[in-house]
Amino acid sequence: MTRNVLNLGIPSGSLQDACGEIFERAGYRITFPKRSYYPEIDDPEIDCLLVRAQEMARYVEQGVLDAGITGHDWVLETGADVAEAAEFVFSKVSRRPSRWVLCVPNDSDVQTVADLQGKRIATEVVNLTRNYLAKHNVTANVEFSWGATEVKPPRLADAIVEITETGSSLRANNLRIVDEVLASTPRLIVNHAALKAPWKKLKLDNIALMLGSCLAAEGRVGLMMNVCQHDLDAVIAILPALRNPTISHLTDPNWVAISTIIEERAVRTIVPALKQAGATGIVEFPINKVIE
Repeated sequence: MTRNVLNLGIPSGSLQDACGEIFERAGYRITFPKRSYYPEIDDPEIDCLLVRAQEMARYVEQGVLDAGITGHDWVLETGADVAEAAEFVFSKVSRRPSRWVLCVPNDSDVQTVADLQGKRIATEVVNLTRNYLAKHNVTANVEFSWGATEVKPPRLADAIVEITETGSSLRANNLRIVDEVLASTPRLIVNHAALKAPWKKLKLDNIALMLGSCLAAEGRVGLMMNVCQHDLDAVIAILPALRNPTISHLTDPNWVAISTIIEERAVRTIVPALKQAGATGIVEFPINKVIE
């Protein structure tokens, strides 16, 4: 009997460690043997393959992979016909989307994209750049860059389109941003035929749910506390929550227990206010997943 198996692409390079981390938090343990393109996962129904993010969409479109994780930018760059099942925000530096930006040297006369008419632009995302220029009715010579794109202006290019998360590398190379070409986040992309297979679709839905729940929990913590009934309204007025805090009655009818989820950065201001409003026995605890 043929076993059910999902062929899943894991992006090599900058997203590899982040993927491994988030999968582990979601309950899937992935290990990456040295010099192997076949990561091991503790789910016998999933076979993993390490693939460059730039190539992922093409292999998913062709059905070599049922699904994979790659940036939305590479889906657009390759023009691959795939479904995007889920969006995630995890990167090698920050939790912000990555941005492809149009940059020029600080002392360049270029102030807008229109000033690049007839100029030379170096980039790894040739198609994205050409589409962007076309939207602005600008014709320029767009050249593929094999790397070290930031150092090419002004001798090898008048401008570049490069990816950035914090902008620090651009500033270090004396570049300034003229415009944002595209903001991109990682996506779980799926082959259309795989989506039509009930078992594979259910498997993918479960993976997306668990990965998404881990990302939703980031930056949040749980709070528990006891509150006297006459202080309840004052305490609840302080508490932000996903919806409403959970209130449970204690054996003493004059007291209740409250549990809620808040942003971790708000703890330092909310906890003192809760204490002042009458809450006692305040406990902060980490949360791993939030499923709404």
